[in-house]
Amino acid sequence: TGPSGSGKSTLLGVLAGMDRPNRGKVRVCGVEINSLPEAELARFRNEKIGVVFQSFHLISMMTALENVEAPLYISSNKRQASTLAKQMFEQVGLSDRQHHFPHQLSGGEQQRVAIARALVNGPCLLFADEPTGNLDSATSKQVLGLIRLLRMHMGLTVMMVTHDPQVASYADRRLHLVDGQLVTPPSFVDVGIPKLQNTFSETGIANER
Repeated sequence: TGPSGSGKSTLLGVLAGMDRPNRGKVRVCGVEINSLPEAELARFRNEKIGVVFQSFHLISMMTALENVEAPLYISSNKRQASTLAKQMFEQVGLSDRQHHFPHQLSGGEQQRVAIARALVNGPCLLFADEPTGNLDSATSKQVLGLIRLLRMHMGLTVMMVTHDPQVASYADRRLHLVDGQLVTPPSFVDVGIPKLQNTFSETGIANER
């Protein structure tokens, strides 16, 4: 959590392997990702990391099913990709919408498609950058409930960026950023921030699986 401009999305981008830090090391799932060549980093992200954005980032000329299949084309043939993608549509409750294009879906449905795409490769980590920022309160609760359910079902670690305290209440552990620095607000006492602050400053994020 943290105010706008505090560095939340920047931190998420570094941990997700989308941006490289100027200094230090970033370990994700036991791998020092900032030292990987671009091709290896891209492969690692595709296999181990899922990312969900505020603005969905679905490809408008592709159906919902094709959007979810896309990350699988690197590691699976088209038939396998279709089977796995359809299974994810069942998980997110959109089996009847998979042949629709993004403009034919509501905001909540588009975000569920984006979640399915992020998880279709079975990653160990899901990064969500303001995943409910473009949704109304009722739809936000549905999406957050879905993320929580999938986290438990798939054994995921989820890192979510938000400025909304209600969204943050869905988390088991919270970190707060102010001007690029991790701080411990009074309301976050007893959630392990000092220990995590050391972990972030030294290694980024470590998730051994």
